[in-house]
Amino acid sequence: MIKSYRDLEVWQKSIQLVKKIYLITRTFPKEEMYGLINQMRRAAVSIASNIAEGKTRQTKKEYIQFLYITLGSASELETQIIISKELNYIDEKTESDLLENADHISRMTRNLIKSLRSTYGEMRTPHTAHRKPITA
Repeated sequence: MIKSYRDLEVWQKSIQLVKKIYLITRTFPKEEMYGLINQMRRAAVSIASNIAEGKTRQTKKEYIQFLYITLGSASELETQIIISKELNYIDEKTESDLLENADHISRMTRNLIKSLRSTYGEMRTPHTAHRKPITA
């Protein structure tokens, strides 16, 4: 039974990804400390943090919104991983491993959103939630 965000497998996997990102970015050039290193670490931490914060919100609607933010952070991190490879800071195997981890977390997050929506009922996407239906 899931009592806390700590019980969520997606949160646990995101914590593992944070640890990998911190370890790998230790090998990056020092001039990247306030650039790519900081951005990658913040994006990875944001994934886990938004899952946790969303889970503790009062409503499922808020929870889902935080999960969408999680997806954005995962996409940011994927882009930064690709940039790291392009700059030769990581090798292809490391890039592939990190991208697979981030993608797996994204898929799990999307499935969690679908699950919450099915128990929450039909919900508009965040971009159209404020619009009224068009009538003839």
